[in-house]
Amino acid sequence: MQTTDTPGRTVQRRDAHSNRRRILATARRKLREDPDASLDSISQAAGVARRTLYGHFPSREALVAELVQEAGRELRQAFAGARTADADPVEAMTRKVLAAWTVGDHYRLLIALGRRRPGYDEIRTTLAPARAEAVATLRRGQRQGVFADHLPAPVLARALEALLLVLAEDNAVGPGADPTGEAAATAFLVAAGVAPPRAALQVQEVIGRVRAAGGG
Repeated sequence: MQTTDTPGRTVQRRDAHSNRRRILATARRKLREDPDASLDSISQAAGVARRTLYGHFPSREALVAELVQEAGRELRQAFAGARTADADPVEAMTRKVLAAWTVGDHYRLLIALGRRRPGYDEIRTTLAPARAEAVATLRRGQRQGVFADHLPAPVLARALEALLLVLAEDNAVGPGADPTGEAAATAFLVAAGVAPPRAALQVQEVIGRVRAAGGG
């Protein structure tokens, strides 16, 4: 029985994988810019025929679902790698922010789609664990007096999430690149109520530890 692919079929499969990756990358960018972007506009921007795109994703919902799953995996992996059992609230929150920064494209897409298209239940489900973890860390820090307590933790978490999204979007298109997320994480902590000198030092320490551990 013949089990080896012919050269022609191998090339076709490589082309199909290449097209799929290009479609997903283009869709990620287009949907960040416009959550209502059509499949036609995505196929045109990706440089593939409409029937090629529909061959991979029969509907816009199917394409968005694939992107949400991809983004969710990246965000969960980043957060899992950022957790340490003995971290105090400020360090724990710093690690979360820097983790989100490492998957900036996926993070921006999830938040942007979730904010502008609140009907996407899958996005809310994907973001729920990260948001719950952030709220729990903020509550712990408020009890210890290291985070501002003028707002309930869930409200403060959403405000800080909005700030991080703005910083991430500016970083993607603006001239002042922040590749490590140091400036963004520092601004996040200061907005959470941490004194600027402590915030800056904490961020530098966490980045240093990650680098020393071979993580960046």
